[in-house]
Amino acid sequence: MDRSSFTKQAPGHLVKIDLPKPDWAFVPNPLISEWDLPPRLWPLLVETREAIGRLDGVGRHMPNHELLLRPLLQREALRSSSMEGTFATPKQLLLYQADPTEATSKDDKKIPWREVFNYSSALIAGKAQLEAGYPLSLQLIRALHAELLNGVRGEEKAPGQFRKRQVLVGVGGRFIPPPGHNLADCLTALENTLQEPTGIDPLVRAFMVHYQFEAVHPFYDGNGRVGRLLLSLQIFKQLKLTHPWLYLSAYFEKHKDDYIDGLFRISTHNDWDSWIEFCLRAAREQANDAIQRFDELVALRDRYHMKAGTLQASARLHPLIDWLFETPLLTVSQVQQRAKVTYPTAKSDLEHLVGLKILKRSADNRPMFYYANKIMSIAFRDDGDTSQTPGEVTQ
Repeated sequence: MDRSSFTKQAPGHLVKIDLPKPDWAFVPNPLISEWDLPPRLWPLLVETREAIGRLDGVGRHMPNHELLLRPLLQREALRSSSMEGTFATPKQLLLYQADPTEATSKDDKKIPWREVFNYSSALIAGKAQLEAGYPLSLQLIRALHAELLNGVRGEEKAPGQFRKRQVLVGVGGRFIPPPGHNLADCLTALENTLQEPTGIDPLVRAFMVHYQFEAVHPFYDGNGRVGRLLLSLQIFKQLKLTHPWLYLSAYFEKHKDDYIDGLFRISTHNDWDSWIEFCLRAAREQANDAIQRFDELVALRDRYHMKAGTLQASARLHPLIDWLFETPLLTVSQVQQRAKVTYPTAKSDLEHLVGLKILKRSADNRPMFYYANKIMSIAFRDDGDTSQTPGEVTQ
């Protein structure tokens, strides 16, 4: 690591380490408990908090919050994983969710699908712990990591266990986090930071904690994904949202160089101003983006219900349509089990939705599945791409 990159303002100190050759690692100080937001960022903070408030209000008044939450969560899992080089398509993720299995070898093609699936599972499990009254803690962080690596990694990655040895971050070890013998003190300080009261705005505080977690880098693998999971859960908990609606990985991935450089400049220059501005812009954009997707999904749902109302089987089709917004890829067997109907009836209901152009049949999978192309287009499209509105998605 380039020692000369670190200024006197750096919020930590360098220690000598022995790798194949001598090098330096950065040990961050405990996170500051007081910080004054620059006056130029106050309007941005207000706009961002208002956008998050609108998003929470939209979700709060929905009879079924899963209509918004599930697509946002699935998209976050895909984006956060792809930042770390784990790639899966929306269709692969949904297919794997329908029948999750463990990988049988290190070359199993299901490994990236399972990793993305695990991200969603970890966030759901973390949300449940917080709703049950458990605090943001090292125990929660370990649980997130264990779920993230469940069924996809070997014991050398120590799922749910903090590392004991040195790790390097970035090409050529651009950043080297604390050595193993410094880690316990850093983690104790991190847990205190998660739980101690502070005068810093809780949204700003969450962004600061995200830096601290990544600087400590407590695991051998999965630090980026666990850090972004923790960020969403901390915003949910400390902003008192009804559900964890806000996910920032899509913005971080779109501006990945700025994201990485922003974290690094805190360690080298104590540059909190640029980092907080970057994160506030990310949160504002993602909150507004989620609201727009939600409006489109609600409008599409209303149109689908109107279409289904013309059919004799509409009493069964309406619940099935609502289920599509949680799981836009279904098999006949799934519908049979959930709706408690016969296999022929389940297949007939799905075919009715094909006739209404709500569903499409797969052409290359056995057993056959049916997928809601328009729902998937809205839920998984890239930020800012509204070129395909619900009525224009190619069938």
